Amino acid sequence: MTSAQSNPVTIVGAGGIGCAIGHALTTGGVDVTMVDANPTKVQAGTEHGITIDGQGAQAAAFITFDAWQPGDDDLVILCTKCFDNSVVLAKLGSQTTIIPVQNGFDPQLQERCTYEGIASFVSECDQDRPHTRITRDGDLHIGSSGGNTPLTDELSNLADVLEANGCFTVQRVDDILPFKHTKLMYNAAISPLAAITGMDNGQLLTHAPARKLFFRFLRENYAILKQSGTTLGTVGPFHPDTVNKILRTPLLGTLMAGPFSRSLRGTYCSMSGDIESGRTEVDNFNGHLVRLANGSPCPINQAACKLVTRMADEHVTPAMSYLDELIA
Repeated sequence: MTSAQSNPVTIVGAGGIGCAIGHALTTGGVDVTMVDANPTKVQAGTEHGITIDGQGAQAAAFITFDAWQPGDDDLVILCTKCFDNSVVLAKLGSQTTIIPVQNGFDPQLQERCTYEGIASFVSECDQDRPHTRITRDGDLHIGSSGGNTPLTDELSNLADVLEANGCFTVQRVDDILPFKHTKLMYNAAISPLAAITGMDNGQLLTHAPARKLFFRFLRENYAILKQSGTTLGTVGPFHPDTVNKILRTPLLGTLMAGPFSRSLRGTYCSMSGDIESGRTEVDNFNGHLVRLANGSPCPINQAACKLVTRMADEHVTPAMSYLDELIA
């Protein structure tokens, strides 16, 4: 099956990852419909298509989430945040093929999905336009969600199209969960710190108190995952086992933080800006780790869940003072 013969694809969520995937598929000749809740973004996409800085625009169909009427046979790539999953699932039939490309863990969604993707590249999209920029290179892993089920011919063909036309590399894997859990190890350290303070990802490694807490998060996250028997994969330059060894020597971790901070400068985590909106994915990140700990000590993750949830409930503006509260 060639790309021109691929079945239509619906991408729900015209954010950074959704637009990067949509741009690659449309470039490869796939019929793509972008679904988003923001009517201003839908109108901009209808008029100007999907744009990636430096790679131009690609035309695609756009429709608002409220107006979207999915069919049972649709292939849906889900690029929303986890807190929107329930309203999406309520629209989908039991036979709809769903491919989530999300960072967080949602048990309700996992029961529905045979395959998943996980993105380690960073794509930051304008709020009211499907116009994104790749701020950090990386991979898109695609594979079975815990079942070692080979990709169907249709999904294998889509992976070929993404690989040939994407601004990221594609990694086909037998099981996506080791890579998703490794990404979680990092996301559940970066996201609460960046969300409560408003810092960019690079500042987390140059601001000494934030860096110290970031390293503590990583070590606790790693310990939870290992103690729970969770298999981890390699996302980025090092396997989590190597990262943990580095962090056992504080000076070595501090020395390596400098080069990494420069590559992260000006990039933001997916939870940035969510606190003021009143909804975050902290339960899908840190909450998932607390549940995996199953009663074992995980004080930093428990504290992060409580603080981020309280801040979101109060719709507060992130500030550095909240870092002191988390440290305390």
